[in-house]
Amino acid sequence: MSEQEKNLRWYNLAMMAFVSVWGFGNVVNNFANQGLTVVVSWVLIIGLYFVPYALMVGELGSVFKDSKGGVSSWIRGTFGTTLAYFAGWTYWVVHIPYLAQKPQAALIALGWTVKQDGNFIKGMDPLMAQLLTLAVFLFFLWVASRGVTSLKMIGTIAGTSVFVMSLLYVVLMLAAPSIRGIESATVDFSIKNMMPNFNFSYFTTLSMLVFAVGGAEKISPYVNDMKKPSKDFPKGMITLAIMVAVSALLGSIAMAMMFDANNIPSDLKMNGQYYAFQMLGEYYGVGKLFIVIYALANFLAQISALVFSIDAPLKVLLADGDRKFIPKALTKTNKYGAPINGYIMTAILVGILIIVPALGIGDMNSLFDWLLQLNSVVMPMRYLWVFLAFIGLKKAADRYKSDYKFVKNDKFAMGIGIWCFAFTAFACIMGMFPSGVETFSGDWWFQVSLNVITPFVLIGLGFILPMIAKKTNGNSGDTVKSKDIA
Repeated sequence: MSEQEKNLRWYNLAMMAFVSVWGFGNVVNNFANQGLTVVVSWVLIIGLYFVPYALMVGELGSVFKDSKGGVSSWIRGTFGTTLAYFAGWTYWVVHIPYLAQKPQAALIALGWTVKQDGNFIKGMDPLMAQLLTLAVFLFFLWVASRGVTSLKMIGTIAGTSVFVMSLLYVVLMLAAPSIRGIESATVDFSIKNMMPNFNFSYFTTLSMLVFAVGGAEKISPYVNDMKKPSKDFPKGMITLAIMVAVSALLGSIAMAMMFDANNIPSDLKMNGQYYAFQMLGEYYGVGKLFIVIYALANFLAQISALVFSIDAPLKVLLADGDRKFIPKALTKTNKYGAPINGYIMTAILVGILIIVPALGIGDMNSLFDWLLQLNSVVMPMRYLWVFLAFIGLKKAADRYKSDYKFVKNDKFAMGIGIWCFAFTAFACIMGMFPSGVETFSGDWWFQVSLNVITPFVLIGLGFILPMIAKKTNGNSGDTVKSKDIA
């Protein structure tokens, strides 16, 4: 790329990253978990975790500027092909709980769009609701298998609308007391009331915070499109951190003004975003306008994300996989170019994860909260590979050159990488213990069991594919050609 083409500025990067990393659900879910103490938690997580994480991603993207496989390519460059396969497998398999919840979220959004209340699936028998969820998933799996791409554009528009309305909510809610005379639901905003109690219960909520600020690796390729990577990239990431911090802090305060932080509704994670816009419409005298617009936009965004997440992570796994790890049968495509056997594997895993929990979790609100918590445990596991790649990069620092370095001292940089790895692992482990559920009750033990078993099973399945590949692929060790599964 010529110097003339390197025209991405720090503020462009910050805005691109902000849109891809942040969402209103991050504010709602963490406020539901922690109440007003989440304000201090946001400050800590952004300063001690998110900023170094984003800056590490920039250095990895700069070093491996020609790689197309993202995290798996970084691991291949630092630790070899075997761990690179497991990095690619992890990136794909952690989307299974995500895919199991997206149809749920879409049905909830549809219910609010049509009826403007949260009872569409909330009051259903869990098994019936999950069978409906499975039907929705299988339908959109079929849509994805036919190469339908128009939903991506619709989803981009809808997602942008959701994002803009989320920012609008914060502004209008903060202004509501002075403009509309609304009284704050939470009375005490003192520093004492915002300080977390660093106990076992608090640590079980960390994974949701990590889940909220993760995903910065998506922007790593853009570091090489910048005019001055060494100066502009960190400036862009610091700006991103400030934007996330402001949005998180003001959003949490706005939520506390609308909902009593000491008496949080039990279904706030499931319906909190919709309650927020429903009440905002009442405050400003526009009736159901806000809730209908938000619910419709969110429904379309959820459907688009479902289709995209069925297809894209699977293609990343297969396109960048080594044939000694990926069975040739998985790369088989239909006439639309979709890896059909990979889709079948996805359908089986997601189907199990949709149905089995419904057999032991008594109501849909608890089931929704559990699946969201499971996502916060499983999704951050892919960030572990980012930090491992960075540690490997620092161990062999003399072999690599970069236009941008996170920290000049390689040993200090490695120490920060180890800290981020250890903190992520700790958050994932603690997230396995459900908060908001009576400790040691039957429901608590059932959820803990699923939270422990699911990650081990999903990652463990990654050991099976190489065994199948060894029997079915012959002696070929060639990388799967991306054109085969494009």
